[in-house]
Order: sequence, then structure tokens, then C-alpha cells
Amino acid sequence: MIELFYSATPNGRKISIMLEETKIKYKITKINLGKEEQFKPEFLKINPYGKIPAIIDHEKDLVLTESGAILIYLAKKSGQFLPKKNETRILEWLMFQVSNVGPNLGQLHHFSHFNPGKSLYSEERFYKAAVRVYAALNNQLKKNNYFAGTEYSIADISMFPWIARHDWHMPDRVDLRNNYKFLVSWYERIGSRSAVIKGYDCLNTGEQIPKI
Repeated sequence: MIELFYSATPNGRKISIMLEETKIKYKITKINLGKEEQFKPEFLKINPYGKIPAIIDHEKDLVLTESGAILIYLAKKSGQFLPKKNETRILEWLMFQVSNVGPNLGQLHHFSHFNPGKSLYSEERFYKAAVRVYAALNNQLKKNNYFAGTEYSIADISMFPWIARHDWHMPDRVDLRNNYKFLVSWYERIGSRSAVIKGYDCLNTGEQIPKI
């Protein structure tokens, strides 16, 4: 049994989608970020940095944090979505998501979605970074159906929830459908998977994957 410490953020959804895809038995312990439950002593024992997601594999009494590391662990535990023959390329794109996609789009959320007008420099900086991210992803998908080649993998699972927040990425300036058609095609294909739909709404609140 995997216990997932979860909130409905892109990083949290990476893991719930992965768990649905692999069919590993799991339960959710919800962490309310608005109430700063991630900083309560009981959660800090699990992750001293106070950040979700985190998991406990109760079969092995293993605690693990950091979404990229959790995806790799679950892939190896299940034997799915990280084939040896393409492991290096998959990990390359997983690291691209962790080091570029998440941080840049997350900062764009912070400045343009939650705090518009407070720092125009920061809004512009991370808007430009988002455009670079979208261009890199679109160019990769121009050559491949999935980020690491012909097979769906943890690279795609890690990327999807961040692109699902596209309506936070200055939609008045970022025209995804007309300028990034390969990324849009990938997004719609991944978003139609039953495990992705269920994992996206793992709390059963009726939340639907945003359409482009």
C-alpha cells in the first residue's frame, strides 16, 4: 500500500496519475496547503522541507519525497513506464520537467496569476521562460509521439499536469492551439487516457482536465 500525501497541484497530480496508471494500491492523505498543513510537525517528519508530494510505501516502510524521485521509484516498483531500452532518454525529459518546466511555469503562476501587476519585470521574465519551455516541448513532439520517443512514459506523466495549467500561463499572450500544435495534440491524447482522467480528479471532486 502506497500512502500519498497530496494536494491538487501539478506535482501532486503527477503521482496520483502514475498510481492510477500502474494500478498500484494506494490511499490519499490530503494536505491542505491553504491552511499550511505542510508545515505541521507531523508532516515535517515525513518531509523536513514541508513540500508535497510525499509517499510512504508501507510494504517496505519507505518514505520518499520529490516528485521525480517518486515517479522513478513507482516505475521500478511496477515495472512500467521506464523501459531499460529507453531509460536514459526518459530520464533526460523527466529532468527537463523537474528543472525547467515546473520551476518556470510555477513562477509564472506566482507572478502573473496570483500577483498580477506587482512585479512586471518578473511577469515578463517568466512569460518569456514559458514561451521557451513551450517551444522546446513542441519541437520535441514534432519528432515523436511522446517526449522520449514512441512510448508513453514517466516523462509524459510528469509533464502533463503542468501543461494542464495552461490557462494560468498568460493565455492572452500564449496561443497554444495556433502556435504549438504538436504539444496540443499530445496534451489531448494524454488527457483522454482513463487513468489520467481519474488521477487528475483523485479526490473525486468532479474536477475536469482543462481543454485548450
